[in-house]
Amino acid sequence: MKKGEIKTLEIKDLAHGGDGVAKTKSGMAIFIARTLPGDLVKAKLTKIKKDYAFAELIEIIEAGPGRIKAPCPVYNKCGGCQLQHIDYQKELEFKQNNIKQLFKRIAGIENFELKDVLAADDDFRYRNKAQFPLKLNEEEQITAGFYQRKSHDIVPNHNCLIQHPLINRILKLTLEELNKFQLSVYNEDTLQGLLRHLVIRVGTCTNQALLVLVTNGDDFIDKNLIARTLMRKIPELKGVVQNINNENTNVIFGKRDILLAGQAKITEYIGAKAYFISARSFFQVNTLQAKKLYDTAAKYLDSKQEAEVIDAFSGTGSIGIYLSDKAKKIYGIESLKAAVEDAQKNAELNQINNIEFKLGMVAAKLPVLLKENKIETIIFDPPRKGLNQKTIELLLENELKKIIYISCNPATQARDLKKLKKKYQLVEIQPVDLFPQTYHIESVALLKLKV
Repeated sequence: MKKGEIKTLEIKDLAHGGDGVAKTKSGMAIFIARTLPGDLVKAKLTKIKKDYAFAELIEIIEAGPGRIKAPCPVYNKCGGCQLQHIDYQKELEFKQNNIKQLFKRIAGIENFELKDVLAADDDFRYRNKAQFPLKLNEEEQITAGFYQRKSHDIVPNHNCLIQHPLINRILKLTLEELNKFQLSVYNEDTLQGLLRHLVIRVGTCTNQALLVLVTNGDDFIDKNLIARTLMRKIPELKGVVQNINNENTNVIFGKRDILLAGQAKITEYIGAKAYFISARSFFQVNTLQAKKLYDTAAKYLDSKQEAEVIDAFSGTGSIGIYLSDKAKKIYGIESLKAAVEDAQKNAELNQINNIEFKLGMVAAKLPVLLKENKIETIIFDPPRKGLNQKTIELLLENELKKIIYISCNPATQARDLKKLKKKYQLVEIQPVDLFPQTYHIESVALLKLKV
């Protein structure tokens, strides 16, 4: 095979990242975006490695079952979604099968119950948070959108179909207001320019919104006027915050926030529990599906009150607070000081007294809590990279009765459970679709100590 060669290929499978997978006669995998199993396609080879290759879709010769027309006009360019060309029911089947295959291939585990994916009631307009990079268009107007797949080229889009409608309205009005002033836009190559990102957060249950202007420094003369004007035009907008980020980094937020108008927090609900959300707070991006996720964790706790439970990687306390009535005592562990402070405020907001948040790394705080308390259950909700080796060794040494492992990355979850299976049995996995139209999926795994 040669780069640039055009081949006719049949798609056999869907990979973890959402690409369709074709196979050559020799067994080499070829990954092609925006395809699905059953498609017969014409594609141009773009990158060839020793054991696999990538190709660019040119034409659908014959459509596979479940293929639909993507409703988004920029879907073929934008990297924000990967699965809009697939019927939602078929998307759920692919996601469930992907988890099954990952655990078989990575963990070597097949003897467990894999539940049907808990589908979203609405597979569009669900995201409560958007982070828009900015650029100047050909008319020198500030525009926003998302990065093109595998690049930092911005595809303008002011009506993203997976964002809450209030987010899109705030985006349009904010861009209109910003374009009344002579403001520069940050350039990643020169590291010059003021405006870097617009971050918009909304409360799905409260219809409150928070706007964050991420800037390269504090040289922003008209910021207070812009903030006040936007709050007057958008009744749902409860606050406008400036975040300063003058680092040469792909990380969106800097370390300093300045309140420009209104209040620095909005309120949101998951079930009956209320939560404050600030500019940099972690909060699940799909509020209604987060309730299904947390209800699954609640189901995996015993029907009687668990004596003492650890909520590892507790963030702003959303899981521990939601489950507080099912435990005598909950200990949250979180490494970010601001998140711990937010968690404590959220506990006070809900008048919860049986939860205590510890500042520190999970691997450092976990052995202390296990030694000082009678812990039988730990709930993990780690970052995408999963658990480190030290934490896994602690779990193997202490032989807890139950582990509830929530993951946004089934691949690293499978890797970790491969190590834990020496002493723990994977009973079942409940996938929850928090991210329709993308390849991402949350999975809740219930592990019990082998007898």
